[in-house]
Amino acid sequence: MKASRLAIPEVVLFEPQVFGDERGFFFESFNQRQFEQAVGRSVHFVQDNHSRSARQVLRGLHYQISQPQGKLVRVVQGEVFDVAVDIRRSSPTFGRWVGVHLSADNHHQLWVPEGFAHGFLVLSESAEFLYKTTDFYAPEHERCIIWNDPELGIEWPMEGEPVLSAKDALGVALAQAEVFV
Repeated sequence: MKASRLAIPEVVLFEPQVFGDERGFFFESFNQRQFEQAVGRSVHFVQDNHSRSARQVLRGLHYQISQPQGKLVRVVQGEVFDVAVDIRRSSPTFGRWVGVHLSADNHHQLWVPEGFAHGFLVLSESAEFLYKTTDFYAPEHERCIIWNDPELGIEWPMEGEPVLSAKDALGVALAQAEVFV
């Protein structure tokens, strides 16, 4: 499995080696030893999540201010544009974002560590999105930064307005958000 650090070096893109022929394909989707070697620390996952969303649905930018979650994310059907935003005030990359295309075809996975807000936009007719998390979901600690905050300037690959949940539509700008130290 190839691991590449992105413009924000704590965010890591994983590209598995896929073996395919006329019967289909096989790839190793997770290897604890290789994963920890790539991210440079021990990581313990406690929860797996699976969502399905329609085209133009934008989920995020989510994070938990207490019980922060690191997330290893991938798409098993369809395609999304996935974004991680550094919200660690003491970080030299505070307020910067990275985005990648994740799809069932490319089999890529993205490691979004604790201290980052995370979101994705569905580019295909629908998408099924899987993620492993390092802490349990705690709705009382969940926060949301608005997807179109001009301070962030995320270049979402879409035309028109996204489909948002009522909760995501109430996201706040980074300048007003609770962030990590």
